[in-house]
Amino acid sequence: MAAEYSLLAFDNNHERLKPFQAAASAAEVAANCQIIVLCLPDSKVVRSVIESLSDRLQSGMLLIDATTGDPEDTVQLAAALRQRNIGYVDATIVGSSEQVRRGEAVVLVGGEAADVKRAEPVLEAWSDRRFHLGPSGSGVRMKLVVNLVLGLNRAVLAEGLAFAEACGIDAALALQVLRSTPANSTVMDTKGPKMVARDFSPQARLSQHLKDVRLIRELARRHGAGVPLSEAHERLLARAVELGLGDADNSAVLGVYTSGAGPHHHGPGTGNR
Repeated sequence: MAAEYSLLAFDNNHERLKPFQAAASAAEVAANCQIIVLCLPDSKVVRSVIESLSDRLQSGMLLIDATTGDPEDTVQLAAALRQRNIGYVDATIVGSSEQVRRGEAVVLVGGEAADVKRAEPVLEAWSDRRFHLGPSGSGVRMKLVVNLVLGLNRAVLAEGLAFAEACGIDAALALQVLRSTPANSTVMDTKGPKMVARDFSPQARLSQHLKDVRLIRELARRHGAGVPLSEAHERLLARAVELGLGDADNSAVLGVYTSGAGPHHHGPGTGNR
């Protein structure tokens, strides 16, 4: 809106539509827009929405998908749409909702060069930090690489703060020290204060990151890559969900360490997914 685009929006949660010109359905969006942006929970939902819109999608249209989903599904969808002369670009976003609002996000793009060029005016409105990683699926793959490192940064910060508290050190003071040493990371700026304050109001939900970690492990399996830390991370996040923290912010991973139950519980999160 700030970039002066005319927007027509649809979401199953009508509360989210209040700032926008609202459509009555996704089909109404497809009937009136040449460029459609998707931002959905996972690849299954993306596929379902695209299939439901099949009769409305016309040659020359462009879909920009910001969903963090399965890269292989992204590749298949792009190939199927290309046969109909419909462009499809995966443009995943690195950053919380707040960071996106402030224009601090990073956009990771995959797709055919011509489609990416068509998408550029829209992507410019999202962020001035954009990377075209290669063909369809490349943006999603890189997003999973970023989420692997980012998620483990959050987990190790939670473990460090809980460790400091167990040793009798004030968590706020421990965070101040950590941020003054080579151990510092941007995660300490974004999630450290939330962990110290036990403020788990969601900026990005923990359950969504568990979904991402399972995608990371599946992608690693397909490519023969070892991700032992992500295996442990999946168990940690699954335990957090068991403790009722799935809808809380990603910083709530601290709750596994402070619940008294410990992070090494072997329950539904254990094993390959």
